[in-house]
Amino acid sequence: MIKIEAFLRPAALEQVQEALAGIGIAGLSVLEVRGYGRQRGHREVYRGAEYTVDFVPKIKVEVAVNDDVKQQAIDAIVEAAKTGQVGDGKVFVVPVNEAVRVRTGETGDSAL
Repeated sequence: MIKIEAFLRPAALEQVQEALAGIGIAGLSVLEVRGYGRQRGHREVYRGAEYTVDFVPKIKVEVAVNDDVKQQAIDAIVEAAKTGQVGDGKVFVVPVNEAVRVRTGETGDSAL
């Protein structure tokens, strides 16, 4: 079992959700986050005053999947979110040692 954490542009959410649903992954979590990578934020002008936006709005998509669909899920996220521009995001893969479904007490892969 693994957890995929993807930090993406907010505009990519709908495409990522559809891509994951297309390969049979129905459950995911989405968080609104702010941060920066190589682009180190950007400068904007508002009412004639220039200011720096240090932390860029992003979304964090989290999904737990079985090992056999790991690469399919990663590929689906990357293809759906890719624009080819700086700031498209990053995908991290984290091993999950255990999962428990609270309602039934199921554990392991069956809890997903």
